Amino acid sequence: MASFSFPEQTGFYSGKVRDVYYFSDYLVMIASDRISAFDVILPRPIPFKGQVLNQIASYMLKATGDICPNWLLDVPAPSVSIGKKCDPFKIEMVVRGNLTGHAWRTYSSGKRELCGAEMPEGMKENDFFPTPIITPSTKASEGHDEDISPAEIIASGLASAAEWNVLKDYTLKLFERGKEIAARRGLILVDTKYEFGKIGETIYLMDEIHTPDSSRYFYADGFEERQQKGERQKQLSKEFVREWLIANDFMGKPGQVVPEMKDEWVQTISQRYIELYEKVIGEPFVPQPIPETEIKSRIINSLKKLM
Repeated sequence: MASFSFPEQTGFYSGKVRDVYYFSDYLVMIASDRISAFDVILPRPIPFKGQVLNQIASYMLKATGDICPNWLLDVPAPSVSIGKKCDPFKIEMVVRGNLTGHAWRTYSSGKRELCGAEMPEGMKENDFFPTPIITPSTKASEGHDEDISPAEIIASGLASAAEWNVLKDYTLKLFERGKEIAARRGLILVDTKYEFGKIGETIYLMDEIHTPDSSRYFYADGFEERQQKGERQKQLSKEFVREWLIANDFMGKPGQVVPEMKDEWVQTISQRYIELYEKVIGEPFVPQPIPETEIKSRIINSLKKLM
């Protein structure tokens, strides 16, 4: 998708997946069809991926609007969200219900603490924690995000003690709601991340939530049986893309080359994202290819109403 320019636009940022257009009090976020893994943008876009992510995010933001204020104001096109511009906290609120991924790698190395959160003895990979744990990370402008504890967040001024308490409270309540929504669909929300910002003294939930790019889901059916047998859990996330890259000797390290993405594989990824949407939301996915000129005019009309 080409980058646009709008009247009264104050800035532009192109991330790995999203393009963000800044205005004095608002921002326009376009979810592209780009796909990234290991901090690398893969060479071919995935049809309808942007629509899938944007529509899941808007659904989840509306489903959690009673828990805390969020940034979203309008969804003028399938891949476009417009909302309030917040001053972001430079931390990601990562919350984990199960011992999976980075938490499991830390645990299996012998450590029993992650970002100040205690992890009990005697756990197996993918076991539920007694209660969800929050393992924040810093939002790096370049390179990889880094683990950080609540004490370090407060000491470094990334959030005050009072702000941290609000962020923690919102994070745990959002995760609980996310797990309830997932359970109705036969899924377990395993882990996810939230980003927050401020307007004045009010803290807002920002960005996307509960999408397959920011979250990991397991299928609930057969979960306990697989745990008892020590089998891998059935996942609903973009992990399958990372697994394909690893199988083709790519993990984003210097000198490694991204394997060729043939048409059939691109279509397979697209179908998997559509399946993710239908499983998480519980409704058929309706592809809505819209010309870029139409997208731009819808954004301009929406901004005129807001501004």
